[in-house]
Amino acid sequence: MNPIIENQLLQTRRQFFGDAGLRLGGIALAQMLGSAASAAPTAGGRVHPPQPGFPHFKPRAKSLIYVHMNGGPSQLDMWDYKPDLQKHYDKDLPESIRGGQRITGMTSGQKRLPVAPSLFKFAQHGKCGRWASELIPHTAKIVDEIALIKSVHTSAINHDPACTFLFTGSEIPGRASLGSWLGYGLGSESNDLPAFVCLTPQYPKDSDGQALFSRMWGSGFLPTRHSGVTLRGSGDPVLFLKNPDGLASSERRSMLDALGKLNQRGFDKIGDPEIQTRIAQYEMAFRMQTSVPELVDLSKEPQSVLDLYGPEVSKSGSFTHSALMARRLVERGVRTVQIMHRGWDQHSNLPTHIRKQSADTDRGVGALIADLKQRGLLNDTLVVWGGEFGRTAYSQGTLTATNYGRDHHPRNFCMWMAGGGIKPGISFGETDDFSYNIVETPVHLNELNATILHCLGIDHTRFSFPVQGLDLRLTGVEPARVVKELLV
Repeated sequence: MNPIIENQLLQTRRQFFGDAGLRLGGIALAQMLGSAASAAPTAGGRVHPPQPGFPHFKPRAKSLIYVHMNGGPSQLDMWDYKPDLQKHYDKDLPESIRGGQRITGMTSGQKRLPVAPSLFKFAQHGKCGRWASELIPHTAKIVDEIALIKSVHTSAINHDPACTFLFTGSEIPGRASLGSWLGYGLGSESNDLPAFVCLTPQYPKDSDGQALFSRMWGSGFLPTRHSGVTLRGSGDPVLFLKNPDGLASSERRSMLDALGKLNQRGFDKIGDPEIQTRIAQYEMAFRMQTSVPELVDLSKEPQSVLDLYGPEVSKSGSFTHSALMARRLVERGVRTVQIMHRGWDQHSNLPTHIRKQSADTDRGVGALIADLKQRGLLNDTLVVWGGEFGRTAYSQGTLTATNYGRDHHPRNFCMWMAGGGIKPGISFGETDDFSYNIVETPVHLNELNATILHCLGIDHTRFSFPVQGLDLRLTGVEPARVVKELLV
């Protein structure tokens, strides 16, 4: 006998009605959630409509570009200028600075924790006089547009949980990512492209590239239609988007219409919101057959713009190409774009590797901000740059006059924001002489996410989703303030 049927026959009357009640409640909930997930354009003509009541207030930003340096870039070698550290070269990190704080297993066995000052020269740039490393000359040109936050901190000390926390507000997998939250709440102004797009450009081959996990752009407990769509840097930007040979677009349209009716019939019967997701994704794939080729065609970009990004911009899969794609995506109404650049996990031979990583990304970052500004897009596009944590002041492994490594450091690191609602040309927060502890105005990642949501017109305390009896938020259950000192 079928074990499922046998189990049902052995149920008591109480068990049957108890299970039936749960099923009916689940179906009712699915219908309520699914009604908001319809793929068809609303009365306002939106394929990606916002939730009722969103935004909560007038937003300063319409879209978000999040430039993630995966692996943890060294704040000491890029932004957090500590000239007095030179006199501590190769001396042990004072215990009064470490304060018994935990360190990773990769350096916990070292007999010494020798201080490693940065090898790189710093200079002041812009009207704001921002100190910036020689590693980032192009970014240094746009410092008057950014708010540098030197006092960001996180809870996680290793990559996977730190990246998961950065994008979902929890170290535990299964939560929704920032871009998915924004797509769910605010929808998108584009009817022909996804609300949330993720770009994963190439990086220097000899770099230490940590893995990228789909949860960093996944929808978690939200309907899966809010997951980020990744655009590939080589070959077809989206796999299986093209019609097979011999299949006309009109035939594909007829097939999708028939399939949509069958799926709608299934949804009407059982109320599974994922059926609505399936309808939506089929429809979006059809629309992307036209929109994606137009998106990646750079032939109409002015030569002055291509020159701004540099020679690598025409190389699909390069970081600068991804930076230009990010501008083109938000220009077309996409709500969130993530650029995920790997290779920043520099435990050894940091000077060599960080030079390559910076050279790979610096021009694209500077060009992106300048390009957005000259097109009038920076006013309503929020740009965020940073990694999942920082690096230690002490060297991991052997320290020499020309070489060192740095371990993970969640206690403080640098991130910056620019555009939509952010005060330009400021520095916020401060660290001690070793860039090891925050001494002024700490900013937790939950507070950073609360500030991002605020710029996009969302009150993070009123933005939740019911999951297993809990109302979950991107910013967690503990109080998290919007960092209003960063806002215009």
